[in-house]
Amino acid sequence: MAHKLVIVESPAKARTIEGYLGRGYVVESSIGHIRDLPQTAADIPAKVKGEPWARLGVNVDDGFKPVYVVSRDKKAHITKLKGLLKDADELYLATDEDREGEAIAWHLLDELKPPANLPVRRMVFHEITPEAIQTAVETPREIDMDLVEAQEARRILDRLYGYEVSPVLWKKVMSGLSAGRVQSVATRLVVDRERERIAFRMASYWDLEGTFDAGADHEQRMFPAKLHSIDGVRVARGTDFADDGTLKVSTSSTSPSVVHVTQARAQDLVEALHDTAFTVRSVESKPYRRSPYAPFRTTTLQQEASRKLGFSASSTMSVAQRLYENGYITYMRTDSTTLSDTALNAARTQASELYGAEYVPDAPRVYASKVKNAQEAHEAIRPAGDNFRTPAQTGLTGDQFRLYELIWMRTIASQMKDAVGQSVSVRLGGPSADDQDVVFSASGRVITFHGFLKAYVESTDDAEDARDDQESRLPNLSEGSAVSAAALKAVGHETKPPARFTEASLISELEKREIGRPSTYASIIGTILNRGYVYKKGTALVPAWLAFSVVRLLERHFERLVSYEFTAVMEDVLDEIANGHKNLETELGEFYFGSDRVEGLKTLVNELGEIDAKELATFPVSKPDGTPSGIDLRVGRYGPYVEDTTSDAEPLPRANVPEDLPPDELTEEKARELLANPAGAETELGTDPDSGNPIVAKNGRYGPYVTEVLPEDAPKKQKARTGSLFKTMTLETVTLADALKLLSLPRVVGTDAEGIEITAQNGRYGPYLKKGTDSRSLTTEEQLFSITVDEALAIYAQPKQRGRGAAQPPLKELGNDPVSGSPVVVKAGRFGEYVTDGEYNATLRKDDTVEAITLERAAELLAERREKGPAKKAAKKGAKKTAKKTTKKAAKKTTTKAAAKKS
Repeated sequence: MAHKLVIVESPAKARTIEGYLGRGYVVESSIGHIRDLPQTAADIPAKVKGEPWARLGVNVDDGFKPVYVVSRDKKAHITKLKGLLKDADELYLATDEDREGEAIAWHLLDELKPPANLPVRRMVFHEITPEAIQTAVETPREIDMDLVEAQEARRILDRLYGYEVSPVLWKKVMSGLSAGRVQSVATRLVVDRERERIAFRMASYWDLEGTFDAGADHEQRMFPAKLHSIDGVRVARGTDFADDGTLKVSTSSTSPSVVHVTQARAQDLVEALHDTAFTVRSVESKPYRRSPYAPFRTTTLQQEASRKLGFSASSTMSVAQRLYENGYITYMRTDSTTLSDTALNAARTQASELYGAEYVPDAPRVYASKVKNAQEAHEAIRPAGDNFRTPAQTGLTGDQFRLYELIWMRTIASQMKDAVGQSVSVRLGGPSADDQDVVFSASGRVITFHGFLKAYVESTDDAEDARDDQESRLPNLSEGSAVSAAALKAVGHETKPPARFTEASLISELEKREIGRPSTYASIIGTILNRGYVYKKGTALVPAWLAFSVVRLLERHFERLVSYEFTAVMEDVLDEIANGHKNLETELGEFYFGSDRVEGLKTLVNELGEIDAKELATFPVSKPDGTPSGIDLRVGRYGPYVEDTTSDAEPLPRANVPEDLPPDELTEEKARELLANPAGAETELGTDPDSGNPIVAKNGRYGPYVTEVLPEDAPKKQKARTGSLFKTMTLETVTLADALKLLSLPRVVGTDAEGIEITAQNGRYGPYLKKGTDSRSLTTEEQLFSITVDEALAIYAQPKQRGRGAAQPPLKELGNDPVSGSPVVVKAGRFGEYVTDGEYNATLRKDDTVEAITLERAAELLAERREKGPAKKAAKKGAKKTAKKTTKKAAKKTTTKAAAKKS
């Protein structure tokens, strides 16, 4: 039966849209990209295998023509799409309206090869609602080949960069590493920040904090104030110090810019101001006004979701994808802050209904994009539809509810009035006992009309920054008024090193430097984390020492490729290609082969010269004053280690560096501590009175621990007892008594009502209880020895929290599989979530989530997995060739017989 075939990227989107289009339409997904450049040597087509450029998958000698191949797991799906196309009287390519979506549409068209007489439409929409889909069907367009070419240029550029530079890293740093046009620059940003922290030298400064009394005739009598100046010279603050610990401004006795207050002087000043009568020197009042924030675009959504909800960039995009595909929000990859007329009306109407007409301005607010070359075809990220659903009306739960609520609040707030109020700055001063003129300052803010702040307040990266809705009231003071100091105290401060990047602040920095595109930031951060270049400590991104080696090599031998300016310029070039103003072949030619102006990538790779791999991996550890300490950190094959180069010993003393020790915390003191207790070195603590075996303390790869030394004639099956030191213990302070307690673990706490034993144990990830296969975390290590059976049973009575290393039950039960009839559940595995019917497992795809997956989608994934047959088991090593040949022959005969029988 004839139908109109609509192809989108994801199954979830296909199901939603098919429900809106109804009869006469068949909506199918491409399940993401259908083809790409070859990923392995096996993927390279036979016709080009002998070509010198074949490994790149790009013919650099013929206009950079790419070789595209359909991935093995998509071949069956392409056959299915071709089958649906045979009965179609119209083809709609409804992939996302961005460069990547445009490229997917072109790849589909090129691979499916519809008949010349079959109408092909490019269908685009920014939200998945019945009205938007119907409008998209009625107003199709042609494929934009400029956008396709820009995406193709990006893909080829990244392939050339990665495939030419990565092998250099394998040879000179470590095998298995990768380089990328944007990922390497992002890694450099994180490394540069850590370099600043390593070079940072702390400075201390003091000031006075006081509580002042305005008098009984004021309703609010008490208010805080800080020391501002002494004898007319401002007191030094943290911003006055450079990163090397010196003052950036003059402190000369003749014309000082600031006065550096020491602890002694601050304490003397407190005493000298004991009986001082203060008067108000000045009162300055200014109107306060704060305008609402623009609606979300991709990067601002990722930053706020990180700050407010604790989401990673990839989690934010994954949840937003689900919301978009199911018709809750507009397209989530956008640079635009524009709202359509219908969205403006919806936001203004809802703001008026919820907060009152007085909170809505007379005219809609319009926001200009601050992003260079913004793709304005999209709207900002907002709730879908002509009338917004409140979060409660959506029926959403969990992360989807939280993210939708964030988007909804931001959109509503963007169409509300400014917040207004008054900010007041007061100076009060008086003479000290030793005749110094001392001035304190106080500031306050009162918001008289909250405006958009009623709906939404943006978070900041620095927890110490004041929120936009924060108020601090001061008494109604006037110049010349007398006030008294109720309390004064000297307060010390220390300057802080530059803060490490978080995901939110790194995204902000990448965008500020115009590096990469909003749609790529989540994958960039994911890549540098997965490659081991960066790891997380809380929310902070910390570079591994491996990243220092990689960045050092790239800076020395591929300086232009990791230049922030060059990477930003390449984004401009890609934008120019998308606009039809530049040519793909010309730009790629200059990048790869070079020109009169610049050296090309090919020349850089082929003419590297000598690279001292050892020197690349060596980083001197400095003394507190910045001079060399004689200790080097080296990045080795098995991780970083420190080496004492001043020693006469042979070989030089070495010690492994803990994997979770940030580079800026590797001081000379810490290095010498590691060298004094290297992994393998041991300290004898005494003898176990029960067994008679010596007890020693050691430093291991995963930290310090205690163990017993078994006699030489001990049975081979007997294992030495070991126990990790508690966080409160060190190798220098641990005693024999401590060690014996640690070696007594695991401790039997008791049994439950069914007689199952409960034990308290200390593991790599902390203390926990174990009952059968059920483990529960404990909050402190001391509980291992103190927890009672009643307390343990109370913990087990609570619902289990999913945690690292815990045995995990099914995440979701979906129903019975239509083929096998077995129950289908979603589980969390080592490599991600998957669905299983007990016999076959199928990993969730990029576009699938635990929250959104249905029985139908799970059955589809399991059906694809069954088509591939059972997983192949690896052949045992050492098998004889004759055995292999015999097996092959037997298999061939069996196959032939089976085929004949089937016939």
